[in-house]
Amino acid sequence: METAKHKNRVKFLILIFCLVLVWYLGSLLHIDTEALGKSLGRFPVLFSAIIYVALYVIVTFFIIFSKDIFWVAGAVVFGAILSTLLVYIAEIINVFILFHLARYLGRSFVEHYLKKKSDTLDDRLANINFFWLFSLRLVPLIPYRFLDLGAGLTRIHFRRYFLAVLLATPIRAFWVQHVLALVGKNIFSNPELLTVYLLQNKPLFIFSLIYLLLVIIVTFKLKHKF
Repeated sequence: METAKHKNRVKFLILIFCLVLVWYLGSLLHIDTEALGKSLGRFPVLFSAIIYVALYVIVTFFIIFSKDIFWVAGAVVFGAILSTLLVYIAEIINVFILFHLARYLGRSFVEHYLKKKSDTLDDRLANINFFWLFSLRLVPLIPYRFLDLGAGLTRIHFRRYFLAVLLATPIRAFWVQHVLALVGKNIFSNPELLTVYLLQNKPLFIFSLIYLLLVIIVTFKLKHKF
């Protein structure tokens, strides 16, 4: 028993070390959005798309807290629809990696810790229904990385979480990529441009309104749920 506990602690410490290491390495990376866009633009669409997905998966694994660079570059180079598809593919790959990384290295330790504190909490997290998983993936303020790692640390079945990822991710990604395709990186330095473009683009304005209303409702319900 003690050997198993020690092994679980070691695996969990390895997980923490990996996350801290990739965060530190990510802080050293400085990627220029324009240079990235120009580099991708030199290749045929198929090759640039493959390169984009590969870089997205590899680099955003290190830059855990921000994917703005690849969102902007993807929107500018590929447009709203194709960049949404590529982000979608990359996020599916990320889900497989991060969920199973957390499940293998951290779940045993967390399970032991939660049993000492409260079996009810572990059960509640494990039995969270599909609607809440879908909603959490939909809210733009919640980073995908935190959700992928957090789900892996609980008893949530991967197939249920993965289904929520498949259905919710394209909605969130499409909204972000469509806005970025219109406004570009200027949205970060001049947010007022977003209002101008939304008023000029009625379909996007309606989609944004529905999406934001849905996010508000979901956030309100999540607040009262937990």
